[in-house]
Amino acid sequence: MKSSPEILQIEAKKLIGMSVHMSLAENKTYQLFSSFMPRRKEIKLLKEDEVLDLRVYSADYFSDFNPGNSFVKWALVEVSDFGQLPESMQTFELEGGRYAVFKAKGSEAPALYQHIFTSWLPQSVYALDDRPHFEILQVTGKPNDPDADEFFYIPIKAKESQ
Repeated sequence: MKSSPEILQIEAKKLIGMSVHMSLAENKTYQLFSSFMPRRKEIKLLKEDEVLDLRVYSADYFSDFNPGNSFVKWALVEVSDFGQLPESMQTFELEGGRYAVFKAKGSEAPALYQHIFTSWLPQSVYALDDRPHFEILQVTGKPNDPDADEFFYIPIKAKESQ
């Protein structure tokens, strides 16, 4: 696990995929990706052969954290244009912005998130920004591969002066 991130300014992205409302207590990640992964080849105009695991949280999700709080989780791919939308899929426009990018193995995600929110973020010059969080998943052909590299994108902004 890489404990210090790379800070990147990313451009806006056009994405197509599927979403589900869920919570950490009622995790539906497996069902979402089981539905999406076999169908991702139906999406035309792919920009990259990467899959994004994206989450949209409410503005107070982290300040009033509870595993039962719901959020929207997406399984997505980036496209150059929305073009024809496969049945039961949706478009998502990710706005550009600054992200802290951490590289880790998928199995390290829980420890990484704890490190980010309890250590790295409070000690950094950044604050959490109210934009989607996402991971870029390495497609290895082995579902849920614990050794696959993942890139964790945490939206950040400069801390306001005290």
